[in-house]
Amino acid sequence: MGERVVILGAPVDPVTLEEAVGKIFSLLQKGGSHQILTLNPEFLFRAQKERDLLEIAWRASLVTADGVGILWAARQLGFSLPERVAGIDLMVALCRRAAAEGLRVYFLGGRPGVAEEAAQKLLQRFPSLKVAGTQHGYFTPAEEPEVLERVRRASPHFLFVGLGSPRQERWIDRHKEELGVPILMGVGGSFDVLSGRVKRAPLWWQKMGLEWLWRLINEPRRLGRMTSLPRFAWRVWRSRKGKSGGVG
Repeated sequence: MGERVVILGAPVDPVTLEEAVGKIFSLLQKGGSHQILTLNPEFLFRAQKERDLLEIAWRASLVTADGVGILWAARQLGFSLPERVAGIDLMVALCRRAAAEGLRVYFLGGRPGVAEEAAQKLLQRFPSLKVAGTQHGYFTPAEEPEVLERVRRASPHFLFVGLGSPRQERWIDRHKEELGVPILMGVGGSFDVLSGRVKRAPLWWQKMGLEWLWRLINEPRRLGRMTSLPRFAWRVWRSRKGKSGGVG
């Protein structure tokens, strides 16, 4: 794995999907609790004003480039990132290896029933996967202590959290030490896709870097969020002279 690069104040690890999986399993052997963050332009743009998000990114043990916008930004700043490592692809790859090694996974987030459906779909693909538990994301602050206790009792090796970004990143950062789970990762709407409730872009759309457009066409409510993309691009252009980029 190469040296971390810095884009608009946030670290990004130059890893392929395979390298990311290897790094995460090394962290698992190392001990402790580790947050994995898949960085996309929306999160990074928001972090320019909500600086705690940058701090969370720096505390994360691994930060991957989730989005062609991050790859583009790296190129503009003179860096090289090998490929996009999307959260859903990384999650599936981790579940595949966890199944092979007999490790436990826990799914937390989404609407009631969605995490369970996602777990069942993954069990169809990886029958030996050990699902330690599932929990929807619509719990109240009063219910949160009980949710945390259930996760602790289940003692998973991996906790995948789908609470939407940046809520999930803040939630993981706040609770990772008390949970004691080795690997914690925000996965956004991955449970919806894995459960079959939301259709992912065809592979050629993904390879062309147009998955964002597919999602916008199929989920028009995302239009408001997409307005951050041109503003993100403008910030990258402004930082091209090295004011916000570097190697860390």
